[in-house]
Amino acid sequence: YDPFIKRGLDAMNYALYQDSRFMVVATPSGVTLAPEGGAHQSIVTPLIGMGLPNLATYEPAFVDELAVIMRWGFEYMQAPDGGSVYLRLSTRSLAQPPRPMTAELARAIVDGGYWMRAPGPACRVAIAYTGAVAPEAQAALLRLAEHDASVGLLAITSADRLYQGWSSAQAARRRGDQARSHVEALLNQLPSDAALVTVIDGHPAALGWLGSVHRNPLHALGTIRFGESSDIPDALAKHGLGTDSIVAAAREACANQP
Repeated sequence: YDPFIKRGLDAMNYALYQDSRFMVVATPSGVTLAPEGGAHQSIVTPLIGMGLPNLATYEPAFVDELAVIMRWGFEYMQAPDGGSVYLRLSTRSLAQPPRPMTAELARAIVDGGYWMRAPGPACRVAIAYTGAVAPEAQAALLRLAEHDASVGLLAITSADRLYQGWSSAQAARRRGDQARSHVEALLNQLPSDAALVTVIDGHPAALGWLGSVHRNPLHALGTIRFGESSDIPDALAKHGLGTDSIVAAAREACANQP
């Protein structure tokens, strides 16, 4: 398996270096392929996607998000200043949200994320998730909201696009320009002392930088070791990605606040 991954990454690196344009669709993401065993469970691919130049990496949870991203992606691949697109998807079946796709929501999806539930003014903690762990994040939100209606839920469709936008805005400000990135605008809705719990079926470092944007306390949940053959709920629980783990992290974050 390792030599196969290395050949694939070498081929992708070479294609990007030659400025080839392509859309890679990869499944599964992380331990959500639990019945197939650890050899098929990608862990570091979010970091690889973020680290390769000229590659826009996305990990949507829902079909309407994917439709928007693919439409943008085909235009991006043909643009003079565009590049390639990597879609990290899942074979897990998820309930789809019944919602209209507005222009504002579509733009936020392409830019990397949106508030599925905006935080209230007295928010003490918000959950930020990406990809196939959406059901666990949503269930944790509902449980926390029983005691705190101000909890927020941030859907991240692309940690890569959020980070690249933030990095570009920082560089522009160093040149004296006025710039604000999409992730800065999103997290500006969160009180400065509110905590973030990030959840990804991949290495937690892919989202662990979010606390640096506005210096919010952050608990990063993710997979840091190979999985095993099991059902999906057991695999997520083992890796600390289940609903109970998210709720526990959120409560710990609140308990540590002054």
